[in-house]
Amino acid sequence: MGTTEVAAAVAEAHRGEWAAVLAATVRLTRDLDLAEECTQDAYAKALRSWADDGIPARPGAWLTTVARNRALDLLRRESTLRRVLPSLVVPDAVPGPEEAPEQYAIDDDRLRLIFTCCHPALAREAQVALTLRLLCGLSTAEVARAFLVAEPTMATRVSRAKKKIATARIPYRVPGREELPARVGAVLEVLHLLFTTGHTPPTGTQLVRQDLVDRAIGLTRLVRELLPDRDEVAGLLALMLLSDARRETRFDDEGRFVALPDQDRARWDREEIAEATELLAASLRRRPTRYAVEAAIAAVHAEAPTWEATDWTEISGLYDVLWTLWPSPVVALNRAVAVGLRDGAAAGLAALDPLLGEPALATYGYLSAARADFLRRLERWPEAASAYAEALALTDNEVERDFLTRRLAEVRENLGE
Repeated sequence: MGTTEVAAAVAEAHRGEWAAVLAATVRLTRDLDLAEECTQDAYAKALRSWADDGIPARPGAWLTTVARNRALDLLRRESTLRRVLPSLVVPDAVPGPEEAPEQYAIDDDRLRLIFTCCHPALAREAQVALTLRLLCGLSTAEVARAFLVAEPTMATRVSRAKKKIATARIPYRVPGREELPARVGAVLEVLHLLFTTGHTPPTGTQLVRQDLVDRAIGLTRLVRELLPDRDEVAGLLALMLLSDARRETRFDDEGRFVALPDQDRARWDREEIAEATELLAASLRRRPTRYAVEAAIAAVHAEAPTWEATDWTEISGLYDVLWTLWPSPVVALNRAVAVGLRDGAAAGLAALDPLLGEPALATYGYLSAARADFLRRLERWPEAASAYAEALALTDNEVERDFLTRRLAEVRENLGE
């Protein structure tokens, strides 16, 4: 079998099966580093074996078997099975008296892995970073980009989190009902970042990584089964569905990015929008949560028949509410863009100016891209060209880079270049 075909199959298996293979291996080893090493070995072996033996009918099952067998070999060789188990996890095969049997109603190794990483003994940022690293198979650089921090900083966080899980003997299981409230916030943050990483990957040649999007939606549905009355879970699921409903219109037949104003709204998935609207209504019955407000913003877009009919006054007001719930630089950026689309490009630039000195946004390409768009609308061509060039320098996703390159060419054409 050809090397290119095998490499493509392994890459596809990495995108679609990494989390399941790693989580199943962790369940055996109770050691995150060992499980990750064995999972990586399985993928390396696939590159060799599939070229000779052909691609298996069930790549995920093949990879899981190889990873677990590798782990067993290492554990037996070093005679450390009984020493490794207590170092990380209380075995979930024998629940203690405090563990109600109902906690195993959802038997999903990936969900166990999320809850293990999102233990209150870890700092919140470490919880989320470690889960993204393990569950998504993202590189440390990609996780660092999601958090807007330097790669060495993120590497240190992930390493410390792994050691903390081992030394604290954090159980590898879905926790009992009484433990869920302390972890649900971090779990939802992980799922939200998992979704956004799939919705617009920070690197690579794809505009959408549907495997990550589908994984995030599926796991959020599982959490909703665990916590059907938690408004923030319903709000997050609504946000994901409203965003995913637009996926087929976000790129053209040639794979090029299509901006929201130019998308064919008739092709948006109305079933997903209807389900999300019902979830959103339920999540807004009591005090609004961050995810419900974000979903409400997405719902305004979904309800507008055209770009021109978008209610930017309502969206700006919702961003004001979101700021009170989640005062982050990204929220401030999105609010500034909404102000510009409500009040005009000059107002948008004025709203963006205070963010130019925000350290967390110093390498965030979307800030430069937003400024570039407003400058383009104002026909301030030299400044627009400079801003687009800066956005390009800060963007690693090839589909987004192509869009920015085309915009920059349009601006330079107006400059006579």
